[in-house]
Amino acid sequence: MTKYALVTGGSRGIGRAICIRLASMGYAVLINFNNSPQEAEETLAAVRNAGADGELIRFDVTDREQAETALNRWAANHPGDYIEALVNNAGIRKDNLMLWMEPHEWDSVINVSLNGFYNITRLLLKNMVVKRFGRIVNIVSLSGIKGMPGQTNYSASKAGVIAGTKALAQEVAKRGVTVNAVAPGFIKSDMTQDMDENELKKTIPCGRFGTPEEVAALVGFLVSKEAGYITGEVISINGGIYT
Repeated sequence: MTKYALVTGGSRGIGRAICIRLASMGYAVLINFNNSPQEAEETLAAVRNAGADGELIRFDVTDREQAETALNRWAANHPGDYIEALVNNAGIRKDNLMLWMEPHEWDSVINVSLNGFYNITRLLLKNMVVKRFGRIVNIVSLSGIKGMPGQTNYSASKAGVIAGTKALAQEVAKRGVTVNAVAPGFIKSDMTQDMDENELKKTIPCGRFGTPEEVAALVGFLVSKEAGYITGEVISINGGIYT
């Protein structure tokens, strides 16, 4: 029986690395994207090169009706199957000091990370509970644990997902569903390309930015059967910058 995993925001960066990692573990990967079809196609090719099948599933995680339509269509085309692993990876940054932060900068960041977590998890959770097996991994951030100046919106959105992770884990643990969060620090990706890497890495005990593949390896473990006794955890992967 084919195992299915959904990765939101899977077209590039950390999301792409997670898709490839899950493919190498034997998952058929549903690669969600919204605005980057070319990058999504590249991820799909990489998933197939990793030895598994995959498919593109386009929807905006902030649009509940659009997400539900897309996932219901997938379910109708895959009778008897279910998505056993969900990685809520979609997220955006719109950094600004709170004093100058515009409402759209607040709303859009909260909508993608926090409301996106609710919108997608709610749709897939029932089947995981009924089947008595599921893996949910939420990609959060150092910002959601420590708080970062200039990122009040991003920090708030990720902190909200962290709290939701801990609560949901307790609701579904008896049904074989684990819910964990992975909190990256500075990782080489599209999200950090506007940051001064040379200056920032001086603050990191490991002396470098992490890689998307390192984050993906941690996600892969949390999705595996071997991680069945780990739930409600927030695991940092940040080179020692904050412990």
